[in-house]
Amino acid sequence: MSDTDFITAFAPASIGNVGVGFDMLGLAIAGTGDWVSARRSDERGVRIIEVQEISGEVHPFLSSNTDENTASIAAISLWDAEGNDSGIELIVKKGIPLQSGMGSSAASAVAAVVAVNGLLDNPLEKAALLIHALAGEKFASGGLHADNVAPSLFGGMVLCPQVLLPDTVQLAVPEGISSVLVHPELQVNTAESRKGLASGYSMHQWLTQQGFLAGFIAACEQGDVELLGRCLRDEVIEPQRAASVPCFGEVQKAAMNAEALGCSLSGSGPSIFALCRDANAANVAMAMEQGCRKLGYECESWISPLNAPGAEIETRK
Repeated sequence: MSDTDFITAFAPASIGNVGVGFDMLGLAIAGTGDWVSARRSDERGVRIIEVQEISGEVHPFLSSNTDENTASIAAISLWDAEGNDSGIELIVKKGIPLQSGMGSSAASAVAAVVAVNGLLDNPLEKAALLIHALAGEKFASGGLHADNVAPSLFGGMVLCPQVLLPDTVQLAVPEGISSVLVHPELQVNTAESRKGLASGYSMHQWLTQQGFLAGFIAACEQGDVELLGRCLRDEVIEPQRAASVPCFGEVQKAAMNAEALGCSLSGSGPSIFALCRDANAANVAMAMEQGCRKLGYECESWISPLNAPGAEIETRK
């Protein structure tokens, strides 16, 4: 088959946890993500032709083994359930840095299922794709966590606690608020980071964080920016992970001094996010970047609306 048979899907990066909602809350990010191109093959099964960097060069670190790549694992889950006797060939293009806390593994899985879904005789609704994308993410993170997969697939702010899966809740978001995401040139392995978390918490910690999450969700639904800022706090997970990102304290202080509403780690880090009023977004991004560079870490940043779009098919050739 020729390359004119490919369908290409894009899936955006995401902020896992959104600080206040460990494993339960995610936010899509505009401006960066992963692409997966898929086409039918006469050879049964799913095969990765190549994994590429954003430049189109072969990726030096990611495996094209179908049992070791979130894109192919997710594609296999969907094709085995809904496909036919033909096979699938994939090309994965990575736009998200590895181990960045930006939902890199989730974006590949999501882009894969959206592209493969476009090849089905009877494509599924987006909601039905979530469980297949999660099969890929589970391989990378070691558990069934939708806080990166769900926003990458659906866009916007998504409430996705494990107890409700495969159902998720799309949250309203206040107008006039942006996210700022800064990625220092560091890496944090999500699966390893999870292993280092405490296994037990006090009733006070549990009630405090539960209250912040409830308040944050209410603030989103009511458009209450002041309440959102009061509740964008993580007193359970952030203190345990902050030491693995040496520039976090400086960047967080810089964001708050620039009038951010709140600032925390994106997922397990090293990326750091802030929410702020649209008018302050550029200053917050600049301040956060300066905080990184002050400690000797190069970085890049993205400013996104809170309703950034989710995954979509970009081309059908």
